[in-house]
Amino acid sequence: MAKLYFHYSTMNAGKSTLLLQAAHNYRERGMEVLLLTAALDDRAGAGTIASRIGIAERAETFDTDTDLFALIRHRPTACVFLDEAQFLTPDQVWQLARVADDLSIPVMCYGLRVDFRGELFPGSASLLALADDLREIRTICHCGRKATMVVRLDAEGRAVRDGAQVQIGGNETYASLCRRHWRGAVAEGASAVDPVH
Repeated sequence: MAKLYFHYSTMNAGKSTLLLQAAHNYRERGMEVLLLTAALDDRAGAGTIASRIGIAERAETFDTDTDLFALIRHRPTACVFLDEAQFLTPDQVWQLARVADDLSIPVMCYGLRVDFRGELFPGSASLLALADDLREIRTICHCGRKATMVVRLDAEGRAVRDGAQVQIGGNETYASLCRRHWRGAVAEGASAVDPVH
């Protein structure tokens, strides 16, 4: 039975690396895969899934108007791999559930769980509710604890408390922290890399 999977984490945990490795494993066995990524995130170039360790692959893009079930239903594919899953709409998560349920194609989604304010992204909330299998990808805070939160940084490296939920960026814009250091950085507008006691 095919399943809908949600692999979630904070920034810089290696989600894209794991996605590309899993897709490679399918291809190595002669199986076709479909790679999808959000059109919104073009940091590595439009339609590219890229890892910080230097590997990248071309992918088809989706936006909020894309019917993912219709996009996938006539494709000869053994598995769908979707990066930046936090940008899915709730309807698109249901479409992916239909891909697993009705087309018997496994769907592997990779994305962030929460935004810089500590709130769930709509796509992530729907995946947490509907996915058959949830897998946390772990990374660490500067203190060595597990990072579960993301903080957005201003030009001086200080934590930002409000703003639009979506702002595309990498290490210059975001830092992954444990909940304790996230609370301190957000409460005090402190630097995200200074220990908070």
